Amino acid sequence: MRILLTEDDPQLGRATQIGLEQNGYAVDWVTSAEQAHTAVRLHDYGCILLDLGLPGQDGMAALEVLRTRGYQGAILIVTARDHVAGRIAGLDGGADDFIAKPFDLDELAARIRSSSRRAAGRVREQLVHGELLLDIAERQVTQAGRAVALTVKEFRILQMLVEQSGRILSREQLEKNLYSWGEEVESNAIQVHIHHLRKKLGRGLIRTVHAIGYCCDKPLSAAAA
Repeated sequence: MRILLTEDDPQLGRATQIGLEQNGYAVDWVTSAEQAHTAVRLHDYGCILLDLGLPGQDGMAALEVLRTRGYQGAILIVTARDHVAGRIAGLDGGADDFIAKPFDLDELAARIRSSSRRAAGRVREQLVHGELLLDIAERQVTQAGRAVALTVKEFRILQMLVEQSGRILSREQLEKNLYSWGEEVESNAIQVHIHHLRKKLGRGLIRTVHAIGYCCDKPLSAAAA
């Protein structure tokens, strides 16, 4: 999942970006509401971390604009304004959750997962695909009960393909949800990750669609249903 982080404090913004990237997220960081609106027009984000104390247009006004313009992903308010009235106003205004500064990075990651899961209509932090079980919170995979060790990026690619099983995802679609602005991306990076996934999980799981992309076909039972 690609995340948009709005934070005008350079030290906190950079620390948050690095921490979330270490958790496997692609994180684009902006410092104003104006930059956030531009980013949302140009990219697809699964979650926006919205600071209320932004320069220019404040976070509550930005929240209203985002929802009015049709943004359907999760919005998590991150702010130093830790008072009940502010939380109520944010939640009533269209935010999915609220976390106060200073925050624990593990708690922030858990709230991102929870908010994004609700926005996507999922009930649990697990995905099942045939003999595969993906535990999203723990970033663990088992196949027929056997634990399979994956890198962070391998797990995120597998998660994207399983979440959208039956749909072909292009290399560009996978890259934009895997890498942040400015990250160096080798031209064959996705191909290499797919190769490693096939070695670990079997060649039949991920199908290459020539000149288009990659696909996890739906399990036979699900396809029949």
